[in-house]
Amino acid sequence: MTTRALPWTPPPATDVQALPAGKWWDAVRAAPTVGERALKLLGDDNGAVIQDKYGTLYWLVAVGSATSWHLRQVRVLTELADECTYLGVPPNSWTTPPGTHWRVPLSVDHYLTDAWKLWGALAEADRVELGPIPQGRQTCYRCELPTDEPVIVDVQHGGSGPGRTVYACPTHALAHRRDPLAEAAAMRRARERGHTR
Repeated sequence: MTTRALPWTPPPATDVQALPAGKWWDAVRAAPTVGERALKLLGDDNGAVIQDKYGTLYWLVAVGSATSWHLRQVRVLTELADECTYLGVPPNSWTTPPGTHWRVPLSVDHYLTDAWKLWGALAEADRVELGPIPQGRQTCYRCELPTDEPVIVDVQHGGSGPGRTVYACPTHALAHRRDPLAEAAAMRRARERGHTR
């Protein structure tokens, strides 16, 4: 019986260690809502995945395999020309919360995630969790700052004229709550005025 060895394992440690991305692997970081859905979509195709104490997920992928990605709430950690990017890596034995741990433990069967499968799962998670991707930079309704990752949180219909689309940055999109009573009242008023089909 032969056993396969991993090309890389975390150094022995008693706490999380900051290790440089781009040396043994790159890491793909996804916010909790998008990351959780992608984790489920990938199923057995997940490689090793780290989860930090905030719920953010980090997949290990081959160096250079994800550098051109642009998805909302997803970042690629890799070695840059003029700086190093580090990832907090827990000891192999840390496989349960609380704190930073291996959500999918590092093993021979779960090492690097296939970058294209991961991209597909994250793109689907982005679409499902955050909706359609608006074109261009928009201003967040809440913080009033421009965002390159706008999320449509509301479409307001004008009773007698054009409506407007309300955008938010990903952080504030999660906090936006639509008011179903106000929406129902607006629809009723529009129907009464003959402005709906």
